[in-house]
Amino acid sequence: MYIRRIPGPHSVTLPNGQTMTRADLPDASTRRWVASRKAAVVRAVDAGLISAEEAVKTWGLSEEELDSWRAAISQHGVQALKATALQRYRG
Repeated sequence: MYIRRIPGPHSVTLPNGQTMTRADLPDASTRRWVASRKAAVVRAVDAGLISAEEAVKTWGLSEEELDSWRAAISQHGVQALKATALQRYRG
């Protein structure tokens, strides 16, 4: 049996006490980004589970897009990532 080695930690503990693993992240082929998937990527980057560069490469994001997700969550919470809330939080 072959076990693939990955760089970095296999799991991290989030500030709220939950444990997050790489299995909690969206699939690499994700094309439909709902708020919960965006938030999972941001939590993983902020907790050190994956690097920002790895997130950009894995999901084909731009650095600006990832930075805007992080800023939206820090300023307004996960609700700001919803497509229907764009005008309310970013307008």
